[in-house]
Amino acid sequence: MTVNVLSDICVALLVLIAGATDIRSRRIPNWLTLSGVCAGLALHAATAGSTGFKFSAEGMGLGFVAYLALYLLRAMGAGDVKLMAAVGAIVGPAGWISVFVATALAGGVLALGLIIFKRRVRQTLWNSFFIVTEMAHFRAPYQRRSDLDVKDPRALNMPHGVAIAVGTAAVLLLAHV
Repeated sequence: MTVNVLSDICVALLVLIAGATDIRSRRIPNWLTLSGVCAGLALHAATAGSTGFKFSAEGMGLGFVAYLALYLLRAMGAGDVKLMAAVGAIVGPAGWISVFVATALAGGVLALGLIIFKRRVRQTLWNSFFIVTEMAHFRAPYQRRSDLDVKDPRALNMPHGVAIAVGTAAVLLLAHV
C-alpha cells in the first residue's frame, strides 16, 4: 500500500469515529485525537524520514493554530481543535487546507439546516450581526453575551465533528474521482 492510501484510510477512520462519537456524546475523546496525531507523525516519518515528520508536524500545527483561534473565541470545543490537529498530522498542510474549506462548507450547510429546523433564523441573523460588530471592536462576543459561548446551554450548537467528517470525506472522494 502507498502512503496516500494508508493516510486516506487513517484519516477516514479518525473522522468517522470522531463524528459518531460527537453525535452520541457531544465529545471527541483525547485517546482518538492523540492516536490520529501519532498515526500521522509515525506514518509520514516511516515513509519519508525527517521530511515526512516535518510535513506531518506542519499539518498538525496548521490545524491546531487555526482552530485554537476559534476555541479562544469560545466558538469551538477543545475536541474539535485536537481533531483538526490530528487530521492535519495525517493529511499535511495542503491537504488540511482542502479539508478546512470543505468542512466550512459542510458546517455551513449543516448549521443552516439546524437553524431552520429549530426555527432560529431571526435570532441567528441577529447573533451574526452582533458577533461581527463585537469582532470589529476587537471584543470576544461571549464576553457581553454568554449565550454565544459554545458551552452555554442556551447556545444553539451542533456537533462540529460531523462537519469535519463530512468535509474530510468530500475531500477524499473528490481526490479519487
